Amino acid sequence: MVEKIKNIFKVSFFQNPKNIAIIWIIISAVSAIKQFARGSYNNYLIFKNVFWHTLEKQSLYAEYPNLYFDHNHYGPIFSLFIAPFAILPDAIGIVLWNCFNAFLLIWAVFKLPLKTQKINLILWICLNEFITSNLGLQFNPIMTALIILTYVFIIEKKELSAAFCIILGIFIKLYGIVGLAFFFFIKNKPKFIAGLILWSLVLFILPMLISSPQFICHSYIEWFERLVVKNSENASFNSRQDISVMGMFRRISGHAEWSNLPFLGIGIVLFGLPYLRWSMFKDRNFQLLLLASVLIFTVIFSSGSESPTYIIAFFGVAIWFVLKGKTMTKTDCFLFVLAMLLTSFSPTDLFPKFVREKYINPYALKALPCVLVWLKIVYEMLVINTNNHHISLEND
Repeated sequence: MVEKIKNIFKVSFFQNPKNIAIIWIIISAVSAIKQFARGSYNNYLIFKNVFWHTLEKQSLYAEYPNLYFDHNHYGPIFSLFIAPFAILPDAIGIVLWNCFNAFLLIWAVFKLPLKTQKINLILWICLNEFITSNLGLQFNPIMTALIILTYVFIIEKKELSAAFCIILGIFIKLYGIVGLAFFFFIKNKPKFIAGLILWSLVLFILPMLISSPQFICHSYIEWFERLVVKNSENASFNSRQDISVMGMFRRISGHAEWSNLPFLGIGIVLFGLPYLRWSMFKDRNFQLLLLASVLIFTVIFSSGSESPTYIIAFFGVAIWFVLKGKTMTKTDCFLFVLAMLLTSFSPTDLFPKFVREKYINPYALKALPCVLVWLKIVYEMLVINTNNHHISLEND
């Protein structure tokens, strides 16, 4: 089955990067138009009002039921990030926002040190997950791009650019901190550390230009308080979030009170074990496996993960899959097919509604395939010589 899928995408149409980019952009625009026509663009209303509330010095984290439901959970710097879209009429801003998400992610993926054929396959594999995120007008595709670009800029020896991606990701959604996982791949570490400090100061100060120092400083305090509340809310069995390792165990066991800490502790230990293989740090396949691990880890160990967040993790699954090449085992095939079915297609109408509502959603099983793939990646990084067990990037 896996080979048949690969053969389909070897057709010239599917291998043309321009065709892929056009399809992604069209899907982004159509998704935005559809959601605008239905009046279903609450996330975008939250996003754009981060800019207007910053400008008007109104709380970024209070409830505004007359404008939107739910709360904003993004940092003050997001006010400037969303500004070019927020000042436009919603019908235009929504379309451009979705298309920008697609463009940045496509650009980031094509900068990966992989053959074009493999990059094309990654984008096709992740298309359905991208649509899921796109329909929610989410920031997650950009977050995926920032993590990928952090790695890309590091191997390109662009330390300041890598530091910018990390700090921007942290100051917007905290997820950017995972970019520090690539620290040991950096040649000029002092320059990188200086970049982290520089960009932290710049991005902390920038929102003050459209507001005030007092308002922005207070907003960071409010942001922290809001995230603490959100984290406790996520553990509820009624939440659409917590699609994670912790969420699965809590929901299957019926113990919503179980803390995240034991799971995070085990996860961090497992994530860190491959770093013991310091002799592999210069191996490009090992680096890409770490990138895949980082993308998946970010999602499966976050209580804030919801269905659209899985575009981040699924790019990790796709990168792992294309690295397998001819060394793919039956176990690898099984894990990939399971990921396509449970993680990518379970939220869609192509998946049996009864199974989705009776098992997948109540027990957060969308996370399960990504957890299994992540464990397989950790195993491979620990015991497999990537030069022998994965197709060489130079000779592929």
